[in-house]
Amino acid sequence: MSLNKVLLIGNVGKDPDVRYLENNTKVASFTLATTERYRDKNNELKEITEWHNIVCWRRSADIVEQYVKKGTQLFIEGRLRTRNWDDQNGIKHYVTEINADNIQLLGRKQDNPAAAPGMAPQASQAPQAFQPSQAVQAPQQARQSEPLNIELEEDDLPF
Repeated sequence: MSLNKVLLIGNVGKDPDVRYLENNTKVASFTLATTERYRDKNNELKEITEWHNIVCWRRSADIVEQYVKKGTQLFIEGRLRTRNWDDQNGIKHYVTEINADNIQLLGRKQDNPAAAPGMAPQASQAPQAFQPSQAVQAPQQARQSEPLNIELEEDDLPF
């Protein structure tokens, strides 16, 4: 058995780069910052920011293109992938990315740069991906920010 799963909550570092591949497949890529805060031995507050490369395909790329901008807070669920390629000089390059399976917009609507008036889809205009049973969600008119409570539990995994 194996498992390749990544869960992230963070803020988008720059506007997404959206492009089409030769077979007309849409792909969106952007960076996501996650920040860990802790107190050191002198009780000073420290922060460590980690940057993640996020890649979204097809319908998720449509959602990203329409609603995600620099500063948007997102929940990302996906898988780690490492790609490599040789440049023009024959030097091998590696990049580790998260292929997003599910994306959820978080935060208050007024904090989301993409939530300008008229940006939120109406129920009659909502594409299939915005249905409540789907994981990809767009901002909604009545959606209010609620604190995110995450409880860490002991697990019984052997690793």
